[in-house]
Amino acid sequence: MTTRRSFFKKTASAAGALSLAPLVSQAISEDISNALLSLNKLSPLDAATDEDLWARMAQAYTVNPNILNLNNGGVSPQPKVVQDAVDRYYHLSNEAPSYYMWQILDKGREPLRKKLADLTGVSHDELAINRNTTEALGTFTWGIDMKRGDEIVMTKQDYPNMIHAWKQRELREGVKINWINLTLPVENDESVIKAYIDATTSKTKIWHITHLLTWTGQILPAAKLCAEARKRGIISIVDAAHSFAHVDYKISDLNCDYFGTSLHKWLCAPFGTGLMYINKPLIEKTWPIFPIDKPLSPDIRKFEALGTRSFAPEQAIGQAIDFHNAIGGKRKQERLHYLKKYWCDALIKNPRIKLHISLKPEYSCALGTFSIDGMDVADIATKLFSEYGIHTVSIKWENVNAVRIGPNVYTTTKDLDRFIDAVQKIAAS
Repeated sequence: MTTRRSFFKKTASAAGALSLAPLVSQAISEDISNALLSLNKLSPLDAATDEDLWARMAQAYTVNPNILNLNNGGVSPQPKVVQDAVDRYYHLSNEAPSYYMWQILDKGREPLRKKLADLTGVSHDELAINRNTTEALGTFTWGIDMKRGDEIVMTKQDYPNMIHAWKQRELREGVKINWINLTLPVENDESVIKAYIDATTSKTKIWHITHLLTWTGQILPAAKLCAEARKRGIISIVDAAHSFAHVDYKISDLNCDYFGTSLHKWLCAPFGTGLMYINKPLIEKTWPIFPIDKPLSPDIRKFEALGTRSFAPEQAIGQAIDFHNAIGGKRKQERLHYLKKYWCDALIKNPRIKLHISLKPEYSCALGTFSIDGMDVADIATKLFSEYGIHTVSIKWENVNAVRIGPNVYTTTKDLDRFIDAVQKIAAS
């Protein structure tokens, strides 16, 4: 308790401590602080349903009150303290860019790396700070040595950027993709593992594993898949764009070889921030995308040779970590799953509405999908926004045809009542 209370009294530094002073008023700042402290007195399950505390928590965000944003899966808004940190670091940089960027803010990367290591449960020497999941997994796709005929196993439900990267390597170098086509939702780990095994041959070198599918929110058994891959001497690559800081786990829990995520999604860090993990013995065997003098160095920092970048968003990751930790990863997961189940339980009673996601917490969390019989999903999403001011996203990909809903910690059940009422009216019309 003392630690969490002192968290709100720290002043900002280049290493990234959180300050709530820049909020609209000190009264709001103190109310959010007290709400978080009260939240931490509750168990994750009890905290999930305390609407008063979460409504007070929502004041930490600056979302438009006239738009109900239920597409937090693409990118999440940042709490005000994170936005203010970016502004501070950016304005500081402009006072004397080559001095403040390279001699002051750049020094904050190592403390930040250790902070990320604490969050992820792996060594700081296995983490590189980059811009997003696409950059991380692109590094793995092109950085792992392969020869003509080597095979990759992946699903047709993986993210397009990753699919395109492997297809390009297939086209240029003659490696081969063995495809899995999942029928969703899935509530059986063994069926997913069997699908990967059935697609594997003696030439298979890599299993590409998406932890949480962007299209529906389906959680796949990443840890079990990584364990199975390791038994077979196969490299495991985990796309954790949607699972990190959304589901409560650490990278070390997965025991994977490679891992990439975007911090601007569920961690609510600045836009264009991400991280990548490489199991230490594999670092020196992996080539960086951007040339460096020692490309086969065992130093993870070789993957950060991006040239000039903005240090402001990178350093403000520290504030996002602090905010996430103040809530607590397990409390956050329980709240997000509660919100998804709240609207799903209401809509499933309508015979015209179909859900496309499991309601079991081990197979889904914040994200959920639905459709209405006889309606195009793009039309549903359009109506939700044009007639009710509710922002969602329609999904048409492989065997997925649905509207995806993604609340976040600033979303209240009152907001979801508004969404439920809108969908019921659309279904009735």
